[in-house]
Amino acid sequence: MATEPEFIFPDLIVAGVDEVGRGPLVGDVVTAAVILDPKQPIAGLADSKKLSDKKRELLFDEIVAKAKCFAIGRANPDEIDQLNILHATMLAMQRAIAGLNITPQHVLIDGNRVPDLAMSAQAVVKGDARVEEISAASIIAKVTRDREMLELDKQYPQFGFAKHKGYPTKLHFEMIAQHGVTPEHRKSFKPVKKALGLL
Repeated sequence: MATEPEFIFPDLIVAGVDEVGRGPLVGDVVTAAVILDPKQPIAGLADSKKLSDKKRELLFDEIVAKAKCFAIGRANPDEIDQLNILHATMLAMQRAIAGLNITPQHVLIDGNRVPDLAMSAQAVVKGDARVEEISAASIIAKVTRDREMLELDKQYPQFGFAKHKGYPTKLHFEMIAQHGVTPEHRKSFKPVKKALGLL
């Protein structure tokens, strides 16, 4: 995938940013910011949701090895409950950009909203399929969050987090009905509120 011409800034240090985990009922919302190295192109970058687990893992390793820098940002369930998921996502994006060891001059963000930043930035709808930096960020964020869900699965094997990754699936609803909720669940999300008797 090549970055579309309108999102190419040859004289600027550009970071791509994406998030994973806005929809799940459990765990952090995870964001990544990536500055790629044009001298070390990476073939096969695409929207992380369109890639197999195996391909994502391979690309993750290649991005880590070849990118000029990358950083992870996150907001935890307490922050999500306090701020709401949109504002928590913006906070997580700010944290990812702040974590880069090279300061970008321009930031391209997947979606239609831009957090408050010290540098110029623009939102790119379907950016994870159109801009290589955002594709790379989507892969870093997705693999990071999926790995965390596998760890959570070891802590709470009865919930099936390795399968549904915390998303509101039939299996997840059944497990909440049987076992209640964990401290990692987002208490402001309707199905969790319901399970806690708060609705």
